Amino acid sequence: MSRPDSSDIGERPDAAAELRRQAEGISLERTLVLVGLMGAGKTTVGRRLAAALGVPFRDADEEIVRAAGMSIDDIFAQQGECEFRRGERRVIARLIKEPPHVLATGGGAFIDPSTRALLNAEALTVWLRAPLEVLMRRVARRNDRPLLKEDDPEAVMRRLMEVRYPLYAEAHLTIDSGNGPHNSAVADVLAAIHERQAKA
Repeated sequence: MSRPDSSDIGERPDAAAELRRQAEGISLERTLVLVGLMGAGKTTVGRRLAAALGVPFRDADEEIVRAAGMSIDDIFAQQGECEFRRGERRVIARLIKEPPHVLATGGGAFIDPSTRALLNAEALTVWLRAPLEVLMRRVARRNDRPLLKEDDPEAVMRRLMEVRYPLYAEAHLTIDSGNGPHNSAVADVLAAIHERQAKA
């Protein structure tokens, strides 16, 4: 099957149908897990991937909020980051047992050694990699990022990149999610899965 060039997909009105065509032939035997820093596009790309593949979409942060009965901001403020990470591990371990779906994880989930090992063993992991300027532009649109509520959020983001990028690189696939439209990243993920399955 010929696949469209991702650079030509963009956000055209027929892009969703084109992505569904590109997803034809993909057998999603394990959950597809998106990892990466805040602002990398995990939720937006994840929803579109799920639609193209015809599988459910799950957002780990939304599931954590539902399980805890409070916002992520409140969890950090009242219980601390360690308790948040414990809850995150439990939620992801539960979600990974569900039938194959697309799962967007929080930026710190893949940094936890046990979660990273579980996801790489039980799922297909994809790192959405984006440069600093793109991440900062995207996160500036929202005010619900606990780790960026400091005087110099760009310095915080740089530190996170230094610590986390080498660990994100342990994902099965790496996809650049830069200045282009999100559908281009979706198309690149689908193309990478096709290539991986062809080699299997």
